[in-house]
Amino acid sequence: MKQNRLWKMSVLALATCLLTGCVNQKQGNSTSEENVKEPSIVSTSVATCEILDALEIENVVGVPSSAYDLPERYHEATPIGSAMTPDLEIVKSLNPSYVISPKSLESDLASKYEAAGLNSIFINLSSVEGMYKSIEGLGEVFGTKQQAESLISEFTTFMEEYQQAHEAEEAPTVLILMGLPGSYVVATENSYVGNLVELAGGKNVYAGTSTEDYININTEDMVQTNPDIILRTAHALPDQVMEMFAEEFETNDVWKHFEAVQEGKVYDLNSEHFGMSANLGYQDAIAELETIFYGN
Repeated sequence: MKQNRLWKMSVLALATCLLTGCVNQKQGNSTSEENVKEPSIVSTSVATCEILDALEIENVVGVPSSAYDLPERYHEATPIGSAMTPDLEIVKSLNPSYVISPKSLESDLASKYEAAGLNSIFINLSSVEGMYKSIEGLGEVFGTKQQAESLISEFTTFMEEYQQAHEAEEAPTVLILMGLPGSYVVATENSYVGNLVELAGGKNVYAGTSTEDYININTEDMVQTNPDIILRTAHALPDQVMEMFAEEFETNDVWKHFEAVQEGKVYDLNSEHFGMSANLGYQDAIAELETIFYGN
């Protein structure tokens, strides 16, 4: 019960925290008076495009080149390359008021944007809470405060109702494995998938052990944590990664010592819902975890 009370208190406190905002702006060259009045935006990731769409922001002139579907309102925008390596020549040619990117890429991109004379905004997509703090901040910057408040209210209501539905249930302990072709790492509570597990009521067996999002742990150490549930997801190429996981669990005898494996409590997550960055599809992800944790 103590775990559930702490879980409830931490998420209910979010409504207050959101009011502070979380938008990190870097200034390049000054924008013109016209652009200040009607700012044009280059959005470098799918998640940021979805957020801007939810905020009903129209003037997005550049979007990432992606296999994922982008919001319909931005179908006429110019592709500018991948989120990690946007084509700065194309971005500069669009003369945007702001370039918006995930904060996880700030160390790689901030200096490049500045050198190109571009104003940048980096938003926190490492957690659902961070995403909503950023939404609040974007609402202030772009004059869509009402839309931002509506999105924040939706999240707060969703989490309150979810907590009430499960406040009497015991939190399962969870080991989260993030796979890449040929290898895998353990996801901590600092990662997005770790954050989703926490919001859904799970207790990460490696919580508090590292400030990193992902850590390398040997299987002998993992056995000692004795998780109730093992979750597996993929950073890229999910079909290939899940085949790798299946072979690993079949051929590595260490996994046979996990009670979760013996009891059939190993679950492969939908990588579209459990990726590297927070997005507005978090409710689908939490619903998937709800079924795994509580059978609902």
